[in-house]
Amino acid sequence: MTFIFIGRSGSGKGTQAALLIKHLQSQKAEPVIYLETGHYVRELINQPTYSGQLARAVSASGERQPDFLAIYLWANFLVNNLAGNEHLVFDGTPRSLVEAQALDTAVAFYKSEKPRVIFLDISAVSARDRLANRGRPDDDKDGIEKRLGWYERDVEPVIDYYRRHSGYQFARIDGDQAVAAIHEEIKKLCLEIENAGGN
Repeated sequence: MTFIFIGRSGSGKGTQAALLIKHLQSQKAEPVIYLETGHYVRELINQPTYSGQLARAVSASGERQPDFLAIYLWANFLVNNLAGNEHLVFDGTPRSLVEAQALDTAVAFYKSEKPRVIFLDISAVSARDRLANRGRPDDDKDGIEKRLGWYERDVEPVIDYYRRHSGYQFARIDGDQAVAAIHEEIKKLCLEIENAGGN
């Protein structure tokens, strides 16, 4: 099975992805691969290279990394790590229509049938509160507003794209619920996919 978590910063994507991974590992013997592009962006930023320097400047400005870079990072990961017998969990990818369309080609190449897109829907107000209370260095007021701004500009069109795309199974979940309640909804989605014999 392939899962794509999408939603505003602070919506709980990482938390729910981690809980889903534990659930999948407890149910079947197949390995689970977790792909969070932000992790590889942070690795790049820490490298003493020209690309790392430029990515560091983009990150410091609070803007989204360019499409080609995000695509390169997750595509390189897939090429080097997939064996064909694992569940795949994407966290926070894709973040633009260009990236979503590139991911379409990867989904087709790896023969992943009907990936499940899980949209954790929280309001901008909830996102601001959660991010402000998270205490990370980039969660100052300006950084939060920039992330919420490019979410509306770049990510919301991706959500509409997946909602209408017949090649994906789209699920909107109220992200303002308790963590456990959201996880239960996601487990039900897993069961539905398994019962339908899907990937």
